[in-house]
Amino acid sequence: MLGLMQDHPLLISSIFEHAVGNYGKQEIVSNTVEGGIHRYNYSSWGERTKKLANALKSLNLNQGDKVGTLAWNGYRHLEIYYATSCSGLICHTLNPRLHPDQVSYIVNHAEDKVLCVDLNILPLIEKASENFKTVEALVIMTDEKNMIKPNIKDGIKVICYEEFIKDQSEEYIWPQLDEKTASSLCYTSGTTGNPKGVLYSHRSTVLHAYGMNLKDVVPYGAKDVVMPVVPMFHVNAWGTPYAAPMCGTKIVFPGAKLDGESITDLMNAEKITISLGVPTIWLLLLNHLRESGKRIDTVKRLVIGGSSCPRTLFEGFEDEFGAEVIHAWGMTEMSPLGTVNMPALAEEPKNRTEYYDQKIAQGRTIFGHQMKLVDDEGNDLPEDGETQGRLLSRGFWVLKEYYNDTTEKDRFLDGGWFDTGDVAKIDADGFMTITDRTKDIIKSGGEWISSIDLENICVGHPEVANAAVISVPHEKWEERPIVIVQPMPGKSPSKDDILNMYEGKIAKWMIPDDVLFTDLIPLGATGKILKNKLRDQFGGHKIS
Repeated sequence: MLGLMQDHPLLISSIFEHAVGNYGKQEIVSNTVEGGIHRYNYSSWGERTKKLANALKSLNLNQGDKVGTLAWNGYRHLEIYYATSCSGLICHTLNPRLHPDQVSYIVNHAEDKVLCVDLNILPLIEKASENFKTVEALVIMTDEKNMIKPNIKDGIKVICYEEFIKDQSEEYIWPQLDEKTASSLCYTSGTTGNPKGVLYSHRSTVLHAYGMNLKDVVPYGAKDVVMPVVPMFHVNAWGTPYAAPMCGTKIVFPGAKLDGESITDLMNAEKITISLGVPTIWLLLLNHLRESGKRIDTVKRLVIGGSSCPRTLFEGFEDEFGAEVIHAWGMTEMSPLGTVNMPALAEEPKNRTEYYDQKIAQGRTIFGHQMKLVDDEGNDLPEDGETQGRLLSRGFWVLKEYYNDTTEKDRFLDGGWFDTGDVAKIDADGFMTITDRTKDIIKSGGEWISSIDLENICVGHPEVANAAVISVPHEKWEERPIVIVQPMPGKSPSKDDILNMYEGKIAKWMIPDDVLFTDLIPLGATGKILKNKLRDQFGGHKIS
């Protein structure tokens, strides 16, 4: 017997209509590429989004066609998000920090018909466009006053965004799609070989937004002011463009200016209450606050993900500036949210040391997502807080295969489980801690050493800007860790200074065998350390 409840599809257009219909006066603020602040409300956003949907319709696009974006966080980008997905097109966000060859590969693999590009990203498109195979139109996200004629491949129509939508109707009836219809596409570089596409559905996106808004996750509200510093090209800004309108939250987009001073000034000007970003961004912010003497008193929560959060960020923001730091974990393949570290009231720590010990973990999984540990043979492992194993994931918003790619099909296991590529441990209360990536963990004398743990200890040194740990070959122990340090500007910590940080914090045999210094630790497009480049540079180092 079936229940007698109404059955309506879970569609992104439902979020749109709810936000516009119930929170029309709520603001959307953007730090623009052209310069200056743009400010309008949800009602105006709704009108412009429908005008854009009509404009895209004039290009004779069919349901399922992809519209690519190379853009920073801003109001036009949000309009594209909804105009595409709500009308049955697929919004494909591309990373503007990639090499032109990578951009052209991804554009061609996705078969993008249209590209929407911010002004200051045009040089990248000019270099990549010669290899485009499917792009028919390039929409430059600006007005007629700031319009630039790009030097791109012949045959691609060039359109000014504001002229494109100016004379279009503000009326558009969204189609009633199947909730499993593809809505957006993101590519991840956290795999072997070429980037892999993750194709989200309307259903998975709406459920992920619901998941974000659970009380012990990120939740937004109509009284919140959110600033997603995490880019809209990085797993859809971790779902914020959907979760925030669902609750009528004021949104502030920082644009391309992500330095500590710019973030601080925008936070204070717009009275931000919650912001999301990767550790490298928050380290810049924390250092600027300390050096400038400024504060961010309206900020109540900082969500940190993308890579493991060093203890120094928890201590700095919470003890010095009164902003709660929420540690989260996820992947592009998971939309991305998997776990959030929000301790239960019954687990109140005895002191600040114990409190920060708890915060280091990536946290409990949230409703809609499951995880477990297995060994190399696929056997389930105990959740005792000690046993490490391969971390598997499944849930309402986890992928079942990569888009048009089967090169990593061995990561998709029986029972709907996806091998995340992470090594982790889970305790009896469900708290998960990432100990390493499968490819980064160090095995010394048959025992595992977490490079993440070693890095987190090292960046706690006041003269260290960033640190990375890799393994080097060892005749006796097979592998041994070394730490590569990027000092703070004007600082010169010694090898002994660094190694002394580890004393009493970890077992002696885990302490790195050497310390190497570099002017700059290479970071990827999403702020993660490029371990492969460090291995190329330092992997042949001989331990004396």
